Amino acid sequence: MRLLVVEDNEPLADVLRETLHKADFTVDRAATLAEARDSVRAARYDAIILDLMLPDGEGLDLLRDLRRSAERTPVLILSARDRVEDRVRGLDLGADDYLPKPFDVGELLARLRALLRRPAAALSSRLSFGNLAIDEGDNEVTISDRRLDLPRRERALLRLLVRRAGKPVTRDAIEEALFGFDAEVGPNAIEVYIHRLRKRLAESSATVTIQTLRGQGYALVPFGSSP
Repeated sequence: MRLLVVEDNEPLADVLRETLHKADFTVDRAATLAEARDSVRAARYDAIILDLMLPDGEGLDLLRDLRRSAERTPVLILSARDRVEDRVRGLDLGADDYLPKPFDVGELLARLRALLRRPAAALSSRLSFGNLAIDEGDNEVTISDRRLDLPRRERALLRLLVRRAGKPVTRDAIEEALFGFDAEVGPNAIEVYIHRLRKRLAESSATVTIQTLRGQGYALVPFGSSP
């Protein structure tokens, strides 16, 4: 899942990025309102963590723009403004949740997972294909009910492929899901992740595999399917 963190405090933004990476999220960061607007125009996010006090304006201006355009991406406000009237205003403008600073990272992750489980986020808490299943609540991957431990980006890749099971997923879509704007992506990075994940699935007796579709990308298909 890809998140946008709108936060001008660099040390805090670094903590958020590290915490969210460990929880399996791909993270982009915007330090200003202008950068945040550019980011939401350039990419699609599963959720946005939004500070209110930015160097060039208010985070609420971004929230207002999103809701006026009927964009329903979940937004969690993270702000030092902790008065009741501030929280009421943010929620009335369309925020999905409001967490005052300072905050507990465990609570932040719990609230974020709750947002992503809501129907508006169009996400199921459990994905499955063949004997493979992913519980999005705790990021657990199982094959025939046996846990499969995967590194973060391989889990993100598998989640993307399961969501579009049987359909081609382009290299661009994979790159967007696995890497943020600030990541340097090597020319063979996608192939390396595909190879590793395909091997892990085979070694775990999965009934599905990753098929390479020339000119189209990759697809998760039942093992033994013809290209």
